[in-house]
Formats: sequence, structure tokens, C-alpha cells
Amino acid sequence: MVFDLDGTLIDSEALVLDAYMAAADKHGVPFTHEQFLSLVGRHRQHSEMKMREYFGETFPLETFYATVAEFFGDKSAPLKPGALALFDRLEADRVPFALATSSGPGWVNKHFAAHDLAGRFRGVVTREDVEHGKPHPEPYLKASAILSFNPRDVLAVEDSPTGVTSAHAAGLMTVMVPDLIQPDEETRARTVHVGQSLADVLTLLDL
Repeated sequence: MVFDLDGTLIDSEALVLDAYMAAADKHGVPFTHEQFLSLVGRHRQHSEMKMREYFGETFPLETFYATVAEFFGDKSAPLKPGALALFDRLEADRVPFALATSSGPGWVNKHFAAHDLAGRFRGVVTREDVEHGKPHPEPYLKASAILSFNPRDVLAVEDSPTGVTSAHAAGLMTVMVPDLIQPDEETRARTVHVGQSLADVLTLLDL
């Protein structure tokens, strides 16, 4: 099994939205909810391209991202309901699992430490471990290789259309548990199931 992180395992997307809105206010630039959604699940290069499209080529992005980081401080996002129960079940059944995320290693390590997850994952693929981020299939292909399984024999758990596209393109079976973005028909066609929570994923293991 391969999990996404933000919006899938940790309830971070709403917190990140608040941080972006606060940073935009501090820097005196308009930023909408719809613009934020265009960044969800995407790799850093895409996000930077969109931000420069919104705010101009000379906008100080690094300063903006530093303001976003200041908003978080030492805070970490909580785990999504059902995450620990799902991990326990997979471990009991000896099903190895990995992470494929568009976030950087610092963000991953922060949340792994906060929730004592580091020893549970067979491997981690961050945005710094791939040349092409989601929606490209590379993150999920690399995670499947870490698990030593053919992608066709791996189940991905995602929250965003971007992540679903990545996993599907890599050949993984994909379950979507939507967070901020609901799936359209094209996204649904790329999944084997759309659930309401991680508890639904746990239920699927009994089928």
C-alpha cells in the first residue's frame, strides 16, 4: 500500500490554506480559495509557476513561503481519523506500506516525529526524491519499487485528483478519500473506490 500524506493521512490542507491566506494578507496580495485549490497535491515547481502567474514574476516567493512557515511555527497537523487503526491492521496482516508525497522531507519528518510514524513505513518518497512530481507517475513508481512489488499489486490511497492521476498513471489500484476537492467523473474513473474516510479503506480490506 502507498499513502499520500497531506489531506490523506494528516489533516493539513485547511491549515495550509489558512497559512497561505495569512501570508497573502501580510504581503498585500489577493489570494482566493480557488487559487489555493489549484496548488493542492501538485509538485513544488508547479506551485511556484502558478504563484508567479497569480502575483507576477518579481513576487518574492521565498519570502512568502517563509511567512507561511512562520504561521505554522512548531505546530503540526493532526492525523486523520482512522489512520492509526489502518496502520495497525496492515501491520497485523504483514502488508508493507510506503509514502509518496509532494511535500518536502522536513515536513514529512516533522509529522512522522509528532505521530511516531517513522518506524511504520517501509519507505518514503518526497518531492526531493523524484525528478517529476505528481501528477506524473514517478512518485508512485518509486514507492512501489521500494516495496518490491509490481505497481499493479499495490493500492494507493489519495485525497486529490492530482494524486489519483499520479497513482493511476503508475498502474496502481487507487482509493480516493476526498479532502478539499471532490472528484469529478474523470477522477472517479481512475479509482477503484471513493470513500468518506480512512475507516472506509479499512473496511475494504475485509472484502
